[in-house]
Amino acid sequence: MAPPNHCLAALARLSLTAPARPTTTPTIPKFLLPSATAPSPLVRYASMSKKRTKKRKTYKTFRCYDQSKAKKFSLCDAIRYIRAIEVGKPPADVKYEIAAKLRTQKNGPIIRGRIRFPFAVKTSTRVGVICPEDSPIAAEAQQLGAVAVGEESLFESIRAGNITFTKLICHPESADALKKANLGKILGPKGMMPSPKTRTITADLQGAMQELIGADEYKEKLGVVRLAIGQLGFTPHMLSENLKLFMSQLKHDIDNGDEYHPKALDEVVLSSTNGPGFSLNGTFSSSDEKVQPEHLQSVM
Repeated sequence: MAPPNHCLAALARLSLTAPARPTTTPTIPKFLLPSATAPSPLVRYASMSKKRTKKRKTYKTFRCYDQSKAKKFSLCDAIRYIRAIEVGKPPADVKYEIAAKLRTQKNGPIIRGRIRFPFAVKTSTRVGVICPEDSPIAAEAQQLGAVAVGEESLFESIRAGNITFTKLICHPESADALKKANLGKILGPKGMMPSPKTRTITADLQGAMQELIGADEYKEKLGVVRLAIGQLGFTPHMLSENLKLFMSQLKHDIDNGDEYHPKALDEVVLSSTNGPGFSLNGTFSSSDEKVQPEHLQSVM
């Protein structure tokens, strides 16, 4: 039997402990309980607004730069450096190319034309003629040296990719047949589509072929007119004659242009097939007195 003091101590401990509370489930209605999918007010989300991109400045005219401090070269100096860069290359394969930069508007009309140089640059021109089959016109075209003559047969060879010519002329009697053939997607990118503007739809086959053989076409693109004006084997005087004719015709095209879209010549650059460009200053002789034009026409 436990001593009396132990029993009193146990009773004292029971009297000091707090009575246990009954556990009851809450009786809150379900419609008052927070939704499980509702976002917590403490949660932050990234902004859904799009970032503002800075608009690039647009220009109504093609960008031109200040040429006052640019280094420029005479024609003989440019030829001298180009010949040094192209040394060892076949003289007939490498071409001198001119790039005329214009001050012009982007949405204005472009300059385009055809020029016949005193010294022909391209000597491999082959002409095809669209005309009625087995007609006197076809016989005349063959006598003039056309490499391809016909109408439907010529259309089929063009569709098949068998293009043996570099220039194409169309007789007015076959103009409707050419329009119905829908060859613009094939001939257009190659620059061979006949049109009255380029004088390639004409009844004068002899005059058109004489003009095309040895003649070159030029067209303004992105404010620049580019054209091959000579072969690497040309002498400085031959290249100068071709350049003078091209510049005079280009200035004539600029002066006779649209008055609402004026154009002006900004820079003329001479380059080659594999070489860099040299900005020309309009002079002919070399800056070095020891270098004469006769020194630039020997075999490299």
